[in-house]
Amino acid sequence: MKRDIVPTTIERPMRENDFIVSKTNPKGIITYGNPIFIEFSGYTEAELIGSQHNIIRHPDMPRSAFKLAWDTISSGNEFFAYVKNMSKDGSYYWVFTHIAPDFGQNGQITGYTSVRRCPKRSGIEKIEPVYRQMLQAEKAAGARDAIDAGTKVLIDLMQQTGMDYEQLIFSL
Repeated sequence: MKRDIVPTTIERPMRENDFIVSKTNPKGIITYGNPIFIEFSGYTEAELIGSQHNIIRHPDMPRSAFKLAWDTISSGNEFFAYVKNMSKDGSYYWVFTHIAPDFGQNGQITGYTSVRRCPKRSGIEKIEPVYRQMLQAEKAAGARDAIDAGTKVLIDLMQQTGMDYEQLIFSL
């Protein structure tokens, strides 16, 4: 589904006790979304099922962050992150996400499950400037080297703090 949605400045804060759940196949095509995912995305269930999960990607999110996510989960590991998503109406909502691979009986990845919950406001305030720096680095580098440039910003931050990625995210 092609989107020509203009982002707005309207935030839709998650409710404290809500969980957004979605499942995808190994290529990131949505196969399931719980009612809260449908509500926050603004899409109907029929619009979501069969669409790429990036249908809710907000342009404020650096491509390099999603590359890190895909590299992590496709290697069989779980991934945690603060993510800014965009609803069908252009509004946005922040989540703290946990993405885990689903394995079949033969040990191969059959898909992914993502569970998102209400993020800490303090975590958003700390990660937003990092994402802005990553985006700026991606834009300055140009299409060919964008992901490497954005990733370098994150690697530099991890080196400065002496933390690996997961430690950094959980420290926010």
